[in-house]
Amino acid sequence: MTWRTHCGTRAGLRGGRASNQLSDARPNPIGSTNIVVTSFRIIFTRIAVGAVAAFAVLYVGDSLSVRIRAVHPKPADPFESLKSLRILAIPEKNGKTEHEVDALNPKQTATCVHSLFLHGGYSPCWYVKPRINQPIPM
Repeated sequence: MTWRTHCGTRAGLRGGRASNQLSDARPNPIGSTNIVVTSFRIIFTRIAVGAVAAFAVLYVGDSLSVRIRAVHPKPADPFESLKSLRILAIPEKNGKTEHEVDALNPKQTATCVHSLFLHGGYSPCWYVKPRINQPIPM
């Protein structure tokens, strides 16, 4: 009875030397010379699954952070109300733009959440703060 080992030699049962055993049973000094080729589909699938898992862990951690901070709220943490003037950008015929304060609703208030992602229907503050003072195009 013979078995094939990882070095490519044949060895019999434990004990004596079989007549069909190869005499050169030295292991390869640099390790295995077998090249394992992984297909592009498997590599892409592993990367995609890893990215989705990392995103899910990040979102759950962010959500837990917001919920814990909402239990013990501080002013402007985790929710903040931003107030500013509502400015309208009105294009003119000569190609210029005129900026005016909205006469019907001069003040606007936006509520945001201090987090990386949307929570409770509120946009994150890092997204809202730079955009609240931009004029509204007409």
